[in-house]
Amino acid sequence: MQTYEKHIVVAQEDIDIRSHVNNVRYVEWVQDIAQEHWDSKITEKLKKTYYWIMLSHFIEYKAEAILGDVLRLETFVTKADGVRSTRQVRIYDKNTNKLLTSSETMWCFMSHKTNRPTRITEEIQSLFS
Repeated sequence: MQTYEKHIVVAQEDIDIRSHVNNVRYVEWVQDIAQEHWDSKITEKLKKTYYWIMLSHFIEYKAEAILGDVLRLETFVTKADGVRSTRQVRIYDKNTNKLLTSSETMWCFMSHKTNRPTRITEEIQSLFS
């Protein structure tokens, strides 16, 4: 299992009326890091051939983040079978290593040519396992 990681500093636009990160922003970060992980591993040819769509999403909020916090996001694929892949994302406070949010998302592998689901190739599986 290969892990992809990035850091984010919580900015004013991430904050809601309760002075902490808006829950919708976490969902955006989950989607963004999944895309970044995909983009970091594949060739331009593969990018033009395949893409992913989100099928289901579960997110659990455990603690809040506030303006200026530095967050560590990590993601990894836990399962890839047929046309579906399951990805975990965890968001931590970088300074305390406290888990703030965890999510599990099921993705469907798609063909640009047909706009239909297609089996995840061995090449793709090997890039993320």
